[in-house]
Amino acid sequence: MYEATRPISGCEFCAGVEGPLILNKPNLTKAEFLRYAYLPQPMIIKNAFMDWKARKQLTFQYLKEVYNRWPDALNHFSNECQFLPFKSVFATLNEFFNMPESDVNSGNPPWYVGFSNCHPNILKELRELYPRPHFLPTDAELPNTDYTFLGEGEGAVMHLDYIPRLMWQAQLQGNKTWFISPTPECDSKCSSFSFYVEAGDAVLIDTRIWYHGTITGQFSITIQSEYG
Repeated sequence: MYEATRPISGCEFCAGVEGPLILNKPNLTKAEFLRYAYLPQPMIIKNAFMDWKARKQLTFQYLKEVYNRWPDALNHFSNECQFLPFKSVFATLNEFFNMPESDVNSGNPPWYVGFSNCHPNILKELRELYPRPHFLPTDAELPNTDYTFLGEGEGAVMHLDYIPRLMWQAQLQGNKTWFISPTPECDSKCSSFSFYVEAGDAVLIDTRIWYHGTITGQFSITIQSEYG
């Protein structure tokens, strides 16, 4: 439905872009980031989140324990608070957390899911493991929800996001390959490309204008939110 009503893109956002902007500066300041913050070019900030508690503590088992403390959140999903099964066999978050532990890291069968952390008590507890990204502008507005994506050997198909702000994602564990393409009307003027991120990296993409898909390698956990 959304794709059928999507406005035709001007191609200025992708002209000349052949890959992500890579910043090898983990301690990037707000002032330094500001020159890049609202550019259309996808961006990687290497090792930006290496000191977050979430790098070690945010695991499948930890998430399962948190959600089991607030069981009403396991079935509280809507357009605003989503469970995204992608290509997995799980219909609900409750089914996902009942996955046999032997399947979590085996990648057999491969799986990948995402869900928004909308429950205020769960969101508060999770955010104790990761602060606001240090490089985001002080006046940048953040939403009242975040997403968690987990998986091994699978990922998201190519799509656009229909969200109000720019996206940032923290690769907490494992690795992920991103596949980026312009909108179809810009295929003759712009390039498709891919890139690889590792644990500790920040990824920033305007997913409202770039088609994007992903594939995970080893067991991957990411946190995603928005700014604008």
